[in-house]
Amino acid sequence: MTTFQIEHLDHVAIRVKDLVISAKWYQDVLGLTRYDVPEWGQFPIFMMAGTTGLALFPAKLGDPEFDRQSRNVKIDHFAFNVTNENFEQAKTRYEELGIHYQFQDHFYFHSIYTPDPDGHTVELTTLVKERASFYEDLKA
Repeated sequence: MTTFQIEHLDHVAIRVKDLVISAKWYQDVLGLTRYDVPEWGQFPIFMMAGTTGLALFPAKLGDPEFDRQSRNVKIDHFAFNVTNENFEQAKTRYEELGIHYQFQDHFYFHSIYTPDPDGHTVELTTLVKERASFYEDLKA
């Protein structure tokens, strides 16, 4: 059987009401860099941190609205990993901007969650235990 290996998560594509507002939020709040690809036209807009990021597509507002509170099949949230130092800086940044966030202790990780302008849940997460205690033990 042929096998292959994933290198990393490249991007998550999300639908947004306003490309400009969402791109600005991801740039101002999370510090992602905006990339417009002329060969693709007006969208998607790529918001990147290194080689990981988001592809912003316009929502089709005429389509039926999806119940955001549903626990049915959907993307629940997406997470960006940050260092412990950047985790603390992110909390300070959110507070400076008046952005409400929810903190959760996941034993191996600490996370903060906040909605973007369209209600997508964005997580920032940081490893608070030894790397091997989570990533290597998973493989065992």
